[in-house]
Amino acid sequence: MVLSRAISSAGDSVACTFASRYVREELPRYRMPEQSIPKEAAYQIITDELMLDGNPRLNLASFVTTWMEPECAKLMMDSVNKNYVDMDEYPVTTELQNRCVNMIAHLFNAPIKEDETAIGVSTVGSSEAIMLAGLAFKRKWQNKRKEQGKPCDKPNIVTGANVQVCWEKFARYFEVELKEVKLTEGYYVMDPLKAVEMVDENTICVAAILGSTLTGEYEDVKLLNDLLVEKNKETGWNVPIHVDAASGGFIAPFLQPELEWDFRLPLVKSINVSGHKYGLVYPGVGWVIWRSKDDLPDELIFHINYLGTDQPTFTLNFSKGASQIIAQYYQLIRLGFEGYKHIMENCKGNAAILREGIEATGRFKVLSKEDGVPLLAISLKDSTGFTVFDISENLRRFGWIVPAYTMPADAEHVAVLRVVIREDFSRSLAQRLIADINKVLRELDAHAVHAVKITTAVATQASEGMDDGVVTKKSVLDTEKEFASACMDLLKNKKTGVC
Repeated sequence: MVLSRAISSAGDSVACTFASRYVREELPRYRMPEQSIPKEAAYQIITDELMLDGNPRLNLASFVTTWMEPECAKLMMDSVNKNYVDMDEYPVTTELQNRCVNMIAHLFNAPIKEDETAIGVSTVGSSEAIMLAGLAFKRKWQNKRKEQGKPCDKPNIVTGANVQVCWEKFARYFEVELKEVKLTEGYYVMDPLKAVEMVDENTICVAAILGSTLTGEYEDVKLLNDLLVEKNKETGWNVPIHVDAASGGFIAPFLQPELEWDFRLPLVKSINVSGHKYGLVYPGVGWVIWRSKDDLPDELIFHINYLGTDQPTFTLNFSKGASQIIAQYYQLIRLGFEGYKHIMENCKGNAAILREGIEATGRFKVLSKEDGVPLLAISLKDSTGFTVFDISENLRRFGWIVPAYTMPADAEHVAVLRVVIREDFSRSLAQRLIADINKVLRELDAHAVHAVKITTAVATQASEGMDDGVVTKKSVLDTEKEFASACMDLLKNKKTGVC
């Protein structure tokens, strides 16, 4: 890129204020430019490109927080240059993290005595939290097997096929077999009975999900605990439970406090939760809490002293920003139990409004449950004219990002649209989305009818000119999809950037 510069009488260059007026060449996309450019130009170039991103507030695919109060955002910006790992330099930030750990542990009913502190740590997100919890389970299992003189080279974890991909990452990265309970149509969470049947002496834990990514449904952790207690008694094993509460951990305690899924159950040894989901903090921050000190092997904790004092650390990442931790503390003390409860009730109410509007179309089957994460997972009753993928693609014309996907193994023939209801998804937005879905349905209906008419006419014409009447003509819909795919391929193959 070449930017023209006005030259002052003193010979100094004066930077332009709007880059596109002065662009003479394209900015290289995959190599650093040879020369510097003015800060205003760099800012404008990036801002212009980012205009093509989707609107986070309309990204209904994501569970991640997309709005916070300005005061909380300011706290984050004020501390964005703090590295959390420098505990000696930023002792107050460390104290705020410890307060968050204890608040969350009490929220999850950890058995903490008055003179004790909770065992837990902040993470970059639930993925890191799950890795840490999995490593703790693996090491405890290995230590016990070594004490018994038994082999410890084939650990496994039992989960449902609906687990998030981070569980697959853990299993692959740390050489643990992932034994998945397959789903069935109409039942899209792990069956506790089948899960316990798959448990063996090499099982380091059973992972239950409080808020399935697919449908938002809570798995029955209490039943799983009761069944495992019996199996452990029969076999002499001590297979524990980890609860992946990434989405539901900041919902269930406020909407269903009587639901037993947490440390009230004796076999639940660790829980992870995402602060950047319904913890209401911008990404990325997660938390992992252990039941007691005994559930986190000492040999996994590292002690460093080269930052000023002895500092224990148990994380996969070393350096990380402190701002999300500070924001989490803000939300916990700003909202309190009452505030979180009101927000989650509002999310649930907006999900109910959206559910009513979707059911009123008569075109969809609702797969998600009313008790669980506030989201709506729906499938088409009739997919002969068009699919949920067509609906998803057409909703983007109105700015909505609504994902379409197929269910995991043994239910992959079921295709679903999912709308996640977050704090910033208002009732008016729910009504607007319903209106736009109805508009898309009418357009797709009309288009499907038109395509059928043309295809029928072409087929008739072709059969009249052929002896055997065989028709090989593609439908209009197929042709359009091939054309769209070809256009996307052209964009992907473009090598130069845009200014």
